[in-house]
Amino acid sequence: MTKKVLNVVQYVFLIIASFISIFPIFWMIIAATNKSVDVTRGTLLPGTYFLENMKTLLESDLQYLTAYKNSLIIAVVTTALAMIVSSAAGYAFVVYRTRARERIFSIVLLSMMVPFAALMVPLFRLFSKFNSMGPLKAIGLNTPMSVIIIAIATAFLIFFFRQNTQSFPKELIEAARIDGLSEAGIFFRVFIPTNKSCYAAAIVVTFMTSWNNYLWPLIALQSPEKRTLPLVMAAMGSSYTPDYGMMMAAVVLATIPTALIFFLMQKQFGAGMTGSVKG
Repeated sequence: MTKKVLNVVQYVFLIIASFISIFPIFWMIIAATNKSVDVTRGTLLPGTYFLENMKTLLESDLQYLTAYKNSLIIAVVTTALAMIVSSAAGYAFVVYRTRARERIFSIVLLSMMVPFAALMVPLFRLFSKFNSMGPLKAIGLNTPMSVIIIAIATAFLIFFFRQNTQSFPKELIEAARIDGLSEAGIFFRVFIPTNKSCYAAAIVVTFMTSWNNYLWPLIALQSPEKRTLPLVMAAMGSSYTPDYGMMMAAVVLATIPTALIFFLMQKQFGAGMTGSVKG
């Protein structure tokens, strides 16, 4: 009897927790199908104004599609470069032994304690100087690379890959060296294919972080045509009479890439995160 009661309590708790988790998504989708006035009234019934909200969004002067394209380019390029640079750093911290290895890694971990707000002014001054340096102008302020370059080697990703590399079979590396494979070949042809779940987890985290990044793009991307989605959606809410139906339609579209990547890689994501903890 006691076991049945505990099971009932557990199921009730899970149902309530699931409802709390799902309700914001449900409300977002419902709001995207209603007029702004219906959203403010708190309606929970689907409407018929989704296409009209979409038309209003695309015809506005917010340049939503341009911002969508900018966010997609920045997120994809950041994720691709971060997988190579950060994983190579985490791999090197385990495979190659030097006297300064642990000290350098400790410095990398200490950098996680520095809030980004403390780095904004130095980064702004640094990237603003790049604009007048000829070849470095491509990574100066108001360019996509100014947002990408600071996110391709983060302390979290390096730590994450280092933890996974510690559980990587060292026999495979030794066997590859005996077979005459170069160090770069070992990394790209042995390490990366063997750690697909680890990379999947890192891709999900990195893409979502880059896609939702707001603070640094707000500072670095100063032209309206260079803005990303978080900046455009923040501008929507700052108007005197915001159109909540249009805003929710914009949010629904902005949620699709991150949701798609997570659902496609959710199994590998769980395995990769568990592997990092075990490592």
